[in-house]
Amino acid sequence: MMSKYIRPYFLDPMARLAHWLHQRGVTPNAVTVAGFLLTLLSTVMLGMGMLFWGGIVLWAASMFDMLDGALARYANQVSPFGAFLDSTLDRYSESITFLGLVFYFSYQPESQTHLFLIFLTLIGSWMVSYTRARAEGLGIECKGGFLQRPERLTILIAGLILGQVLPALWILAIFTNVTSFQRIYEVYTQVGRLPGKQTIK
Repeated sequence: MMSKYIRPYFLDPMARLAHWLHQRGVTPNAVTVAGFLLTLLSTVMLGMGMLFWGGIVLWAASMFDMLDGALARYANQVSPFGAFLDSTLDRYSESITFLGLVFYFSYQPESQTHLFLIFLTLIGSWMVSYTRARAEGLGIECKGGFLQRPERLTILIAGLILGQVLPALWILAIFTNVTSFQRIYEVYTQVGRLPGKQTIK
C-alpha cells in the first residue's frame, strides 16, 4: 500500500544508478546477493544490541532490494531465476533480521513481550508470502493488504532508528496477520468469479 506512493520518488535515482552499474558489468543477481549480505551484517549488529546502526544497515540493504529490479529492467535481464532468487532471499532476509532481534532480546530482562511479538510477526510475514504464492499457483493475483514487504521493512527500520522497537513490533505483529486474512478474503472473493471449480487444499 505505502510502497505505491513512495516508490515513484525512487524511480529516477534508481534508474540512474542502474545505468551506472550496468556500464560496469554488475548483474541484477549480484545486487540481490549484495543486499542479502548487507542484511546478514545488519543481523549481526542487531544481535549485538546495535539497534540504531543495525537499522541504518538494514535501510541500505532495502535500497539494494529496489535496485536489483531496476537494474534487471534497465539491462533487460529479467529472468525467472532472478525473480526466484530475489523472492527466496527476501524471505531469508526477513527471517534472519528477526533472528538477530530474538538473540538480543533473549538476553534482556523482561523482554518476553518483544519475543512474543516477533514470533507473531514472523507467522504473519510468512503467511502474507504464502497466501500470495498459493493464490498465484491457482492463477489468482493476490497482492493486496496493509503490510506488504516494503511496508514491513519501513516500520521495522523506523522503529530501530528511532528507538521505538516495541511499538513497531506491535504494529507488525497485528497488521501482518491482518494482511494475511485480507488476502485470504481477496482470494475467496475472486474464486467465485473464476470459470470451473477451484479446490484449495
